[in-house]
Amino acid sequence: MPNHGRTVYLRKSINTLYSKATLYAVTSAWIITAAHAEQVSKPLSKEKAEQAQVRPTQNEEALALPIITVYGDVAYDANDPYDKHYSVPNATTATKTDSTLMDTPVSIQVVPKALINDQQDIAIEDALQRNVSGMQREAVSLKIYDSYIVRGFSSADQMYRNGFRRTMGVYDMANIEQIEVLKGPASVLYGRVQPGGMVNYVTKKALDTPYYMLQQQFGSYDLYRTSLDATGPLDHNKTVLYRFNASYLDSGSFRNFNDREDVFIAPRLTWRPNDRFEANLEMEKRHDNYMDDTGVPVFGKRPAPVARSLWTGDPAYRSELDNTLLSADWRFNFNTNWAIQHKFQWDETETNFNLLFVKEMRDYRTGVRGAFLGGNHQRSYGTSLDLTGNFETLRLKHQLLIGGDYFFFNRESPSNKILMPYKGVSVLSDIDIYQPQYGTIDTGKIDNLRPNYFLHARDDWYGVYFQDQITLWDDLHIMGGGRYDMSGYGSITTYKSWQEQQDKFAMSHENHFSPRVGVLYQPWQWLSVYGNYVESFGSNNGNNVVTGRNFAPQLGEQYEIGIKNEFFDQKLTSSIAYYHLVKSNLLVYDQSTPDPNDQIALGMARSQGIEVDIKGQLNDDISVLATYAYTDARVTEGNIATEGKRLPSVPDHQASLWGVYQFGEHFKAGLGTVIAGQKEGDVINSYQLPGYARMDAMLAYVQPLGKTRLTAQINVNNLLNKKYFYGSMEWLPDAHYGAPISAMGSLKLEY
Repeated sequence: MPNHGRTVYLRKSINTLYSKATLYAVTSAWIITAAHAEQVSKPLSKEKAEQAQVRPTQNEEALALPIITVYGDVAYDANDPYDKHYSVPNATTATKTDSTLMDTPVSIQVVPKALINDQQDIAIEDALQRNVSGMQREAVSLKIYDSYIVRGFSSADQMYRNGFRRTMGVYDMANIEQIEVLKGPASVLYGRVQPGGMVNYVTKKALDTPYYMLQQQFGSYDLYRTSLDATGPLDHNKTVLYRFNASYLDSGSFRNFNDREDVFIAPRLTWRPNDRFEANLEMEKRHDNYMDDTGVPVFGKRPAPVARSLWTGDPAYRSELDNTLLSADWRFNFNTNWAIQHKFQWDETETNFNLLFVKEMRDYRTGVRGAFLGGNHQRSYGTSLDLTGNFETLRLKHQLLIGGDYFFFNRESPSNKILMPYKGVSVLSDIDIYQPQYGTIDTGKIDNLRPNYFLHARDDWYGVYFQDQITLWDDLHIMGGGRYDMSGYGSITTYKSWQEQQDKFAMSHENHFSPRVGVLYQPWQWLSVYGNYVESFGSNNGNNVVTGRNFAPQLGEQYEIGIKNEFFDQKLTSSIAYYHLVKSNLLVYDQSTPDPNDQIALGMARSQGIEVDIKGQLNDDISVLATYAYTDARVTEGNIATEGKRLPSVPDHQASLWGVYQFGEHFKAGLGTVIAGQKEGDVINSYQLPGYARMDAMLAYVQPLGKTRLTAQINVNNLLNKKYFYGSMEWLPDAHYGAPISAMGSLKLEY
């Protein structure tokens, strides 16, 4: 536990104490005087704190009071690998500046590394669903890419890495420092973003203090995961720093044949020649070999009563993904108030996917299968340039941001096969959903079929934006800004040849201005009251099979009010938000065509609700997290089949609770629950997924070994082995089982 020692010298004259006395304090991280604060290079130990006796001047008579030692935690430190705080005071996603959450008039939630480590989250979906209010994994993404539902609306295939968009990917937790979720539209700073919100993960930075970590995890269904983290300076002056993260995963599943093997490496270099300039170069390389999974069929209004292990694919058809990412950024501080920053990112993915599924039920036992076979190549790159400055005008404090960005994305699928049953007959063998037999497909016959599905999608846009965060009287914060987008987009699917696809491909172009305004009032340091109005702009790349043209852009509009609180010296934070969000040109899957990518525009959907998030420390021994969300998301303008219906995979109510108790220096234990109400399986509400509640638990023991630290930990998820479904893919339709009771052990050595 950190030690704070204080030595105080006061004049003998109490009458002049406040007017002339000088107060000196020595803490574990700072040396503070009445006039200035100077950070020391290393935290002081208890012994050195007692030796750091600051003496008065020769002309002052002083009385040396006894040393007062104060025991407690220091504030959250993002550069401390051992930091155990659940509450994070700052985030960059909402404003592109390092702003305190209490001063920012929007809803943003942060999942820090301490929480990720306690729960042993090895996938982003695990960290989000039980730690952020109103978050749901979207099953439509399969294992091809991560997608989530935020405030009732899908994030589609969009994720953000250090503020840069990534499209259609699955991301490793090995080099993730924390995950930030911005609720509501974020187009004003990031361009095309779904209006429900955005997920931005922040990667680990290179540190100037050496740190090394080796972890071996092992768990149910033959799960083995090895991860490595190393960082430190490469030269004596600490101008060149490095960080290297890597992981290897070999895992089975409670689903038949659903094994996977993932390899991930992420080196990073930082050059910091002085305190005004910093440049970073990063690379990520990932290879996944896995089986895709489309869940279980639906009978009437409920998922089929089949075993959780049922898999409707075939072991002859595996999927692979290879991804390479390069990113570079630099920042120059002109002075303490003005800075310029440039970023660039290149992201390229080659996917070979083989997806088999039950499209029809011949009876209540025999599934008629379809398949989506082939692959795609996608490439994206983008760049941004931001100028930030702090200045004052007429007692108004300004934090100004002016910037611009460019983003390009191209996806090509030139030789795919889509095999759908026709009148109950398929070229693929049927499957008995109660006694499945595998290896029954004539792969030679399938290989000889010609490609019949060709897809090309492209985004190409520029944007310029501005933002001013104004502070008046230190407790009134006003944020205003806007963005102007010049967007080009196109997408088309054909079924004859790649040449036909190229001939028919065309780009559409839209320009749009998106404003954002917010006001926050902080009457006391522990309380903030805020409201905001935001608009969003998105370009649809769906396939309109009726007109053959691209859909009109999706637009969003949100009103939000809320309160934020800090307690126990900012160690515990809470937020409550009410929002009303409208999205026009909402796309859903068109079940009247055989193409799973075909969509229709419904008109308008509305989501409104209340979200509560609490996280932090009640004291030095108890860490807690609690979330609750009420979400009323439904179609407000659509056709006869959809109008008034609830949006799929969105429960009315969901909540989570997690707590960890530290038993002394070495041992801690945790317990939590995740609760979700009933969800609709599709947009016409033809079937439902029942609600559920599951419990999770953890035990950990930490043993110092000289300069190293060994942590032994075990987590048990779904402790009571509840059967539940987390989502559905409405174009089949199907339902996806959550995992049964499972355990994950870990041995982690840190130095």
